[in-house]
Amino acid sequence: MIKTILYSLLLIELCLLVLNASAKELPAFSHSTEMVVVTTSDWNASSGTLQRYERESPGKPWKAVGEPISVMVGKTGLGWGTGLLKINKSIRASADPIKKEGDGKAPAGVFRLSKAFGYAPKEQPGWKMPYLPLTSSIQCVDDPDSRFYNTLVDASRISPDWGTHENEQMRRSDDLYRWGILVDHNTDPAVAGNGSCIFMHIWRGPGQPTVGCTAMPQNDLETLIGWLDPDRKPLLVQLPAAQYQKLKKHWRLPSLSSAASGKGSTMQGGANSSDK
Repeated sequence: MIKTILYSLLLIELCLLVLNASAKELPAFSHSTEMVVVTTSDWNASSGTLQRYERESPGKPWKAVGEPISVMVGKTGLGWGTGLLKINKSIRASADPIKKEGDGKAPAGVFRLSKAFGYAPKEQPGWKMPYLPLTSSIQCVDDPDSRFYNTLVDASRISPDWGTHENEQMRRSDDLYRWGILVDHNTDPAVAGNGSCIFMHIWRGPGQPTVGCTAMPQNDLETLIGWLDPDRKPLLVQLPAAQYQKLKKHWRLPSLSSAASGKGSTMQGGANSSDK
């Protein structure tokens, strides 16, 4: 009887420790147990490193998963985006760039990863993320004047309001969107002009940046999508290395290895084409 009581008290104490640990976290992180970290050398860099992290439960330490990989980001680097955390003056220096539509920057900040997409009618076996098969009529609306701004739509099922504006055609003639992940940037709600159609997708090759997305080799992207689990509330944290280190303690971010904080391994690339 005494052993049972002591065991129950121990369980309660452990639960309280976990709750206290998660309570110290910001709400944006407090339910997540999967994190994708992308760091670049500075705001203007168009190449970076991606490292996956996971933890057993909220409040527990983050542990690296796999090896860091090379990625390409926006051709003009990064700029503070609109994500889960409000970027105020205590975080953003006056000289820091801010993501805007058409600026060629990938968004910096913390973002949900909500959905996978691809050319195939079904996702690969074992993938857990919600999946959107891309058809020729699916577009991502990047017209700030449209009520559909920054959303994926099936143009054959709605009344388009963008006139002659050409949106992002998701079913491309190349392989860049053969697989991809939707990054929830500027979505709650979408603010016209703050940037749209942000994805993680297959790259054109090392040294070939995007105009706002985060791109990587196909094999690495397939590994990433297969690892993501919507029940674990996966997040993307994307920052220049200096800002990452500055915010690491306050945001309770995982420690970066020397490999993850520098340049990732160089992989072979794909075809040359314009992309987000």
